[in-house]
Amino acid sequence: MCDYSLHAVASRPAQVGETLITTTFRGTSTRGFASEREPDVAVCMLPGTELAFAENVKYDNRWIWTREIDFRVGKFGQVDAHVPDRHHDAIEFPDGSRVLVTLLCEGQRVSVLQLPVLQQPSERPQPAAQVRTETPLSAD
Repeated sequence: MCDYSLHAVASRPAQVGETLITTTFRGTSTRGFASEREPDVAVCMLPGTELAFAENVKYDNRWIWTREIDFRVGKFGQVDAHVPDRHHDAIEFPDGSRVLVTLLCEGQRVSVLQLPVLQQPSERPQPAAQVRTETPLSAD
């Protein structure tokens, strides 16, 4: 998914094995993921996409401080999806903590390790083979 404020930005889905950078998209105040070759195209992820950062993850509140998390792996997801007009895209880390994608410091490199498995529509179930049971006729 791409956060609500990126709907006016060109986008494409993430691909396994690619390396992305965190960036602020032109015309928005929202940070997200992009390819270095296509810095104006938001790379959108499905919840459950597994990521590996090149270094410990850094994030800020855009005003005063920058923090660092002692993790380099995380899983993309969303928080508070029921709350409108708010950033929802987040990375969840092994300790359960979450950081909004829009708070990630710019210029961090991240590799897409694995996309989530999507459930395939189940095939129409075949009727079970009917088993005939013959009952012997009684000789009455």
